[in-house]
Amino acid sequence: MSAHRYGSTSAGTVLLDLGADIGALVLYTPADLLGAEIEISPETPGAPRTHAAVRARPVPGGTRYAVLYEGLAAGRYTIWRDHDTPGGQATVTGGQVTSHHW
Repeated sequence: MSAHRYGSTSAGTVLLDLGADIGALVLYTPADLLGAEIEISPETPGAPRTHAAVRARPVPGGTRYAVLYEGLAAGRYTIWRDHDTPGGQATVTGGQVTSHHW
């Protein structure tokens, strides 16, 4: 996980390409992780990791902090707290958006 600082994301619609074997993951985080690049990887040994930044997302009544990983093959993923430490697991289902809280 590395830190970058991004401004907030403007309100709007996110268009995701979901399919029978392709899903997405929304990872909700605390505000202090704003800008952090959080890695995930399939639970296959040696699988490559992908990362995305925590962004401020305006919602009715306030702001939520979240990462959006799109275009993920259905399966189980490890969420990495840092390079060596797993922080959790989430299962992505094809055709759906899975949510997970840090």
